[in-house]
Amino acid sequence: MLENLTIIGTIAFVHLLGAMSPGPDFVMSVRNSLTYSRRTGIFTAVGFGLGVAVHVGYCIAGIAVVIARSILVFSTIKYLGAAYLLYVGIRSLFARQTQMETSAVTKRQDISPLQAVRMGFLTNILNPKATLFFLGLFTVVISPAAPPPRSILIIGGLVMVLDTMLWFSFVAVFLNERHVRSFFGRFQGYFNRAFGGFLILLSIRIAFLHD
Repeated sequence: MLENLTIIGTIAFVHLLGAMSPGPDFVMSVRNSLTYSRRTGIFTAVGFGLGVAVHVGYCIAGIAVVIARSILVFSTIKYLGAAYLLYVGIRSLFARQTQMETSAVTKRQDISPLQAVRMGFLTNILNPKATLFFLGLFTVVISPAAPPPRSILIIGGLVMVLDTMLWFSFVAVFLNERHVRSFFGRFQGYFNRAFGGFLILLSIRIAFLHD
């Protein structure tokens, strides 16, 4: 029992550290939370969580080993992910600045919850480094000599999904505090260009990730 709890705790802690580190998910979370709204940021977090659920699912099923060892499959995911981030980055880079007032109703037109979930999901699922991260994480915590029950791995996976949604929802709530949004409103054009530049750089980095 204690060993199983240790496995779940290790999975949750290491994954949370990974989620908090700068990467495509974090940049997309900041971009959507500040450019649109708290609601959009939270639904983007839901999309990230759904992406994590897919990664966890194929890792438990053993498909991650195939993906990591197949140059064709890995390269396909890599270039699709890079292309998607490049597309979003270019849109952010050339987005027109709009006036945002924290006390007024007028603000940039929001996107739908489904669009936000889709953006979060695609950003997460098309990140080839996520495949390697989850494969490495499960490899570390699973002992071939005494593998834990699949139910423990499923619980650990659900904890990671919850970790992801809660962390990026917190980011969305924090960034939509009045003073934060007021600051962003004054420099929105610069932030759009910065987010766009970060996403483009991430897309280039992913495209040149060694197979």
